[in-house]
Amino acid sequence: MLTVEFTIEPFVEGAPGAHVTAAVAAVEQRGLVVDFGPFGSSFAVPQADLPEAVAALMQAAYANGATVVSVDVGVVSGARPPALHGALDRIIESVERELGNKLSELSRNDKQKAIRLLDDQGAFILRRAVEDVADAMKVSRITVYNYLNAIHR
Repeated sequence: MLTVEFTIEPFVEGAPGAHVTAAVAAVEQRGLVVDFGPFGSSFAVPQADLPEAVAALMQAAYANGATVVSVDVGVVSGARPPALHGALDRIIESVERELGNKLSELSRNDKQKAIRLLDDQGAFILRRAVEDVADAMKVSRITVYNYLNAIHR
């Protein structure tokens, strides 16, 4: 089992908007129990169901007005995590091969394509992925978030 901790912005204390309630409902419709909290929420999920659960969460959040969705995946009760060492590097290398150049050498337009490809491959569910991709592209984290927000509008 894995645990997924998430936050959804914009944050309004005491009044979660549709972007939050729809995301929670999307996870719960998969038979998972969400521990809803004021500063973050979480749920436990079998490893095989992780991609679909996180995708449903993010799609519902962005479809209902979320500006940022942060997801952190960890291990529940001593279970062994999936082998992720180097996963982001492998995804980045794959995108660089597809686009024919290093992320840092791409045009602005191709960097936006790269962000879409990375997102499609699940790169941004990995911890510190935004920071690592920003470093590889030689852009700011904010630029990466802006590209991601444009994709999910």
